[in-house]
Amino acid sequence: MTKEFYSNGKLLLTGEYVVLDGATSLAVPTIYGQNLTVTKTSNATITWKSIDVNNNTWFSTNFRCSDLHILNTEEKDKTWIDTAKTLQSILKEAQLLNSGFLKNTKGLAVETKLDFPRDWGLGSSSTLINNIATWAKVDAFKLLENTMGGSGYDIACAQNNTPIFYQKINSIPTVKIIEFNPLFVDHLYFIHLNKKQNSRDAIAAYKECTFNKEELIKDITEITKKIASATLLTTFETLINKHEELLSNALKTTTVKELMFADYNGAIKSLGAWGGDFILATGNKETPSYFKQKGYNTIFKYTDLIK
Repeated sequence: MTKEFYSNGKLLLTGEYVVLDGATSLAVPTIYGQNLTVTKTSNATITWKSIDVNNNTWFSTNFRCSDLHILNTEEKDKTWIDTAKTLQSILKEAQLLNSGFLKNTKGLAVETKLDFPRDWGLGSSSTLINNIATWAKVDAFKLLENTMGGSGYDIACAQNNTPIFYQKINSIPTVKIIEFNPLFVDHLYFIHLNKKQNSRDAIAAYKECTFNKEELIKDITEITKKIASATLLTTFETLINKHEELLSNALKTTTVKELMFADYNGAIKSLGAWGGDFILATGNKETPSYFKQKGYNTIFKYTDLIK
């Protein structure tokens, strides 16, 4: 008997960093995500295999069913051991949230399968946590909070097939399904910056910044709502430029456009942790050529990446 689970990847269009402090953010689920399949066996172990987009096994391990002890650690490098321990901690936390999870398990073969490259930053961790939470029948937001941390917008995207407003109100995740399909959608592109940003490090750096957070939360929330309802590309561009300016001042960090694409004619916005993963650019049919000439070959039209 096999059980299957699937979660969507994510992109945060507005509210990066400030979503942690209660700003309303606009987030979108991606066409790409992650599967998890669970098959019963009788070998007294949980055999875990993680498959990448190219069908290569990038991680595998075995846990003892009775206590989730990690087996076969001999001659493993630190990265492998860290990954195994992280996975173990997620499974154990799921057990704390649901004491019946994995109880009396005789054996399991578990396989995860990503349909996007791991370095894209579309949520290889959040899709895993949401899949495990669904399998364990526990609250995915609580499982995230008790393991990897973060705002939870990525969990909300994993669970929804439409754009959303996401906000933490008194630390409680609040999700509102919205329509976001602007008339100028053909002028929106996503470009990957060829490096993955460590979200936890970026969040830690943000928390060290000193500025008027209440004012920033208010401003970003207002911009988010205007962006979601914008009907003109010029309005949209003005709003994302303002968003970049506000975050640049708060983080004391140069915007990605100033830093890397100062000669670009359209507007550019960082998505998620600044300095890596995807950016959003407004443009036209010449946009892909511009970025390819700069060495960035992973380029999507909005509708080719977002549900």
